[in-house]
Amino acid sequence: MSDRPLVLFTNDDGIASPGLWAAVEAFSDLADLLVVAPREQQSGTGRSLPVTSEGRIYEREMVIKGETHLVYAVDGTPAQAVQHAVFELADRKPSLCVSGINYGDNLGNGVTISGTVGAALEASSLGIPALAVSQQTPTDLHLTYSNDVDFTAAAHFTRMFGEWVMFNRRPDDVDVLKIDVPRDATFETEWKITRVSRRRVYWPTRPERVALNEIGRMGYRLDTDPSVAEPDSDVFCLLQEGKVSVTPLSLDLSSRTDTHRLAQIISGAAHYPNNGAAPHVNGDDKVEKLARQTRRKKSVASAPGE
Repeated sequence: MSDRPLVLFTNDDGIASPGLWAAVEAFSDLADLLVVAPREQQSGTGRSLPVTSEGRIYEREMVIKGETHLVYAVDGTPAQAVQHAVFELADRKPSLCVSGINYGDNLGNGVTISGTVGAALEASSLGIPALAVSQQTPTDLHLTYSNDVDFTAAAHFTRMFGEWVMFNRRPDDVDVLKIDVPRDATFETEWKITRVSRRRVYWPTRPERVALNEIGRMGYRLDTDPSVAEPDSDVFCLLQEGKVSVTPLSLDLSSRTDTHRLAQIISGAAHYPNNGAAPHVNGDDKVEKLARQTRRKKSVASAPGE
């Protein structure tokens, strides 16, 4: 067995993604490489484990820095690829899991949608330190394998933070490092520790169709003002300051509220000031606007003909 650490690589863009191979090449001189990624595009699958996935594994040979490696494409989500890697393919526990490098940033309250983040969380839940790395790109390149995207700087930061995670003890409650790299980053671009913004960056768009039983896939669009995001957040750091955002994530999804106080409020033993439903995220106005449009559309459709 090799004395070098074993690093597991996966992503949600699929086995053929140039971003994945940029990350793999960055570690080729440091570690033994285990590449296990979805066979097809799996963006937006989060940490899901669909029962419809067949789990077939396809072996391929890839040349990495002049050496031929056996790699694996999985019929499944990123989180399922991690499970197959750990329980079927690895000859020892990986020292690190690198998920990415993703086409497009993963910021704000949409991070739970990300298959890139989902794979890293799955690895962490199995006791494997993990990175979830994303490269800012134009929205129209998110689901592509465009060679117009330069992953050089993102690969540099992936290696830098990956080495730190492997060879240093992490503080408690740091299970994953989520790294988002600006599109014009260089090796000298400043990085900053951030938190996940409560704001949404990519907003759903309704499908254009006449009848509800027609195919109608939801889309999305970039719709946020990063200047009003929390100054210590990933959204502000990447989109407003142009810095590399490094966000520690925890498997503990519990709210940071005072649980004793919450129990008192729910039981009626205490009262919350200004009792009533207050907006918690930046989506209330947008969602209500769309609801009004839907009501008007239904009203017109149901009106008697003249």
